Amino acid sequence: MVATISIGISPVAFNISSLAVHWYGIFYVVAFVVAYYLGARPHVIHRGISEQNLEQLAGWTILFGLIGARLYYDVQNLDLMHNTVDVIAVWNGGMAFYGAIIAGVTTLVVLGWRRHLPIWTVLDGAAFFAVVGQPIGRIGNIINGDILGGPSNLPWATAYTNAGAVLQPGFKLGVAYQPAGAYEALGTLAILLILLAVRRRGVRPGVVIISYVALYSVSQFLLDFLRQSEPVIWLGLKELQLTAIVSLVVLVPVLTVIWRRTEGRTGQAPAALAEAAGSAVHPKGAADPEQAATS
Repeated sequence: MVATISIGISPVAFNISSLAVHWYGIFYVVAFVVAYYLGARPHVIHRGISEQNLEQLAGWTILFGLIGARLYYDVQNLDLMHNTVDVIAVWNGGMAFYGAIIAGVTTLVVLGWRRHLPIWTVLDGAAFFAVVGQPIGRIGNIINGDILGGPSNLPWATAYTNAGAVLQPGFKLGVAYQPAGAYEALGTLAILLILLAVRRRGVRPGVVIISYVALYSVSQFLLDFLRQSEPVIWLGLKELQLTAIVSLVVLVPVLTVIWRRTEGRTGQAPAALAEAAGSAVHPKGAADPEQAATS
């Protein structure tokens, strides 16, 4: 089977002494920068959040989002975790976006609540950060070859010819596969267009993030049928699809209920989330670390 598209790019962009710099990491950095300036910043700055607050929110959210994404991938692929290096080997691909969503939203709620920021506006900005940045990050996956569908003779099927390609077990060099990573990038761009249309309607804060979680869950459930680089684990579905179902039938309704009860209360976090965040940050009887530092 001959692919119309042949990818022979090495996943390693260049070396600095003994340090290999991967295209995957480069595109993640580019994704963060573009997502910040073209996604999150234009949304939240025009809605009263200062540049200083935004920079702090972005920095901590990116950090914990990366940790969450990698840990979630590790949990999904325990059979690939043979040593400590495998757990942190992000250069081999392996970032589960649902882990980033969970860790990122939690970080934003905690930090936004502590700074008395409008939480729903912050989360809407995070949704635009995600839909602008994720398609750029997927370019790294396409170069790696770590997100693939089944063998195909479609005109856009891709075959990898570089021996360093990060192919999952069972995939071979020179064989044409459907580019599932590219499908996911296009799906996210479609979500971006929908969210822009939603925002133009002048909706209240919170509608964008709830719409994003719902649309992303649906897209992942459908697109994962084409993705063959992960195993089926239950009822003919992959773990990502099961996560998408839980997100759609549990997380979206919960967010909607909280939104209905809290929308418009600027400076306060959603009640249920804020209470949990406050308990974690300030256990009962514990001193505020910021006050302690200034006392």
